[in-house]
Amino acid sequence: MTSLSPPRRRRASRRLPATLAGATAGALVVGLAALPAHAESGAGAPLGTVARTAGDARFEPGPCPRTADPIPDLERARCGTLTVPEKRSGHRGGRKKITLAVAIIPAVNRTAAPDPIVWLAGGPGDDAVSEIPMAVAGGLNRDRDVIFMSQRGTYSADPELTCRNVDEFVADNLDLVFGAPSTGRLHVEETRKCHDRLVSRGVDLSAYNGTESSADYDGLRKALGIRQWNVFGISYGTDLALQYMRLHPKGIRSVGIDGVLPPSLAGGAVTWKAAREGFDSIFETCAAQPACNTRYPNLKATFERLVVELEARPVTTTVTVPGQPEPVKVVLDGGLLVNWLTFASHLAAGVPRSIDELAHGNPQRIAEQYAGGKLSPQAIGRVSHGLVFGIFCSEWTPFESEEDVIRAGRSLFPSFPRSVLANAPLLSWMHADCRAWDVPAAPPSIRDVTVSDIPTLVLSGGFDAQTAPSSGPYAARTLSRSTAVTVPYVAHVVFADSSCAQTITRSFFNTPTAPDRSCLSGLQPPTFEIGP
Repeated sequence: MTSLSPPRRRRASRRLPATLAGATAGALVVGLAALPAHAESGAGAPLGTVARTAGDARFEPGPCPRTADPIPDLERARCGTLTVPEKRSGHRGGRKKITLAVAIIPAVNRTAAPDPIVWLAGGPGDDAVSEIPMAVAGGLNRDRDVIFMSQRGTYSADPELTCRNVDEFVADNLDLVFGAPSTGRLHVEETRKCHDRLVSRGVDLSAYNGTESSADYDGLRKALGIRQWNVFGISYGTDLALQYMRLHPKGIRSVGIDGVLPPSLAGGAVTWKAAREGFDSIFETCAAQPACNTRYPNLKATFERLVVELEARPVTTTVTVPGQPEPVKVVLDGGLLVNWLTFASHLAAGVPRSIDELAHGNPQRIAEQYAGGKLSPQAIGRVSHGLVFGIFCSEWTPFESEEDVIRAGRSLFPSFPRSVLANAPLLSWMHADCRAWDVPAAPPSIRDVTVSDIPTLVLSGGFDAQTAPSSGPYAARTLSRSTAVTVPYVAHVVFADSSCAQTITRSFFNTPTAPDRSCLSGLQPPTFEIGP
């Protein structure tokens, strides 16, 4: 199973970004008051330099957190930890505490706006601190401080609920048939080992979910002494942002969500919808370019035929992967091909050529890309499976059956066999893993639509095959002061890859009543690679 993770950085190569291997404009009303960001922190005290307790949350300034990769931006950050209860429900006395790492990247502009931005990471299970380079590269901190807090259970939190064995199982078994029931059983065994190890450490797995995370962010705002801030969530962070808006709206000036996954839709069915919309957008863009259409005609039909053929007769190949001492054997079946294209939408210019080469008996490009992502150091031991399964198994699977997923897939991809449809893209074996994870279902209200008048920027990518482009306008319809924007020719999390999206986002936080969208008119489709 792979969580819905955004790219960590842009990479100009034919190889997939590592973390991808592992989801209409409304009326805006003027008059947004921006109160001082640290009005309660002490006169003149920079944000994040004062220890403070607010309710059940306590912020303490301190060293910056450990990171899996060097993050130079932390050298100028103000850091600390937020201590909160592991679980807020139940008996109030003697509750176990957990700590969440906090890093504040100062604004570039010395006359920074007083209301900071808090960043909600993707995944679920990604560490917000690791996404600092993406935010800084996009200039999000140009006019405001940007706050990054590790969601509970993630890499820089304590406890961290990563499960290296699950990642290593995927990396070490590329020679297994992706969609075979035997592969699923082995995956569930690794999930159960992860579950048992965390429980033996005294972790209450039922406490790692969106409801508790929303309360963590409300506690962070108060403990930092911020009367009003802005929220920016990417990928899974959009699910969390919409929950946070619904549960703790006080103190939120504006919200940006990018790569939208509404809590009311989250699960396998919407992931099939995302695949259909993202794939078709790439195929249609190729068809509209004479050179691409001439060299790769009927690309959609070719891809879907290959999924069916490979599911019936998987192909085995051997590829060389940078950093691996020996050649790697990869088995391509129909399900793996679907998952590959979901990731490869980030490198859309090479997609037609890769599909064509596979159709002519050469699976090397696809196998190299898929294996390179799964074997990358960034794919091993970074994601918090404790948070992944905490969300999937309490907020998603209880409200969507395995048959619901299959029906949704069949309606969108009627030629695909049941064995492919049973595992929605990025969510292979999710229901079986959740039976092993064994946490209680969240209250049905977790699936409520967010209704809000908080000014909201709703961003989607036209090539997004991970969270459906149509999910942005769906979420915006109940956000009365929203602006929904689809950036064409860009995949999941447009802020990561589109300078236009970055411009729109920055202008939105400066003027939520009228974000500057003028750059959209000049966008051009990619020029697709034309093979020999």
